[in-house]
Amino acid sequence: MIEPPVFDELATALRERLAVIADRELFARDPALHLEKLRAASEKIASLQDRLPSPVDPHLAHYLDRCSYDKALAFLEESR
Repeated sequence: MIEPPVFDELATALRERLAVIADRELFARDPALHLEKLRAASEKIASLQDRLPSPVDPHLAHYLDRCSYDKALAFLEESR
């Protein structure tokens, strides 16, 4: 089964959010910008979540609904 591109986009967005969280230098230098980047990354994930084809795997849906983004990314990477 070929997965829709939205799954790749979601995995990329999840990685980008993790990178923002890990950017301690930006957080120390400009907390407001760090927060804005984190907010933008989270909004992108929510937007992509709305585009997922139905039915969404219950595990993935659970991880996304609970904002368990590390687990959601691991699930997507293992599903390939």
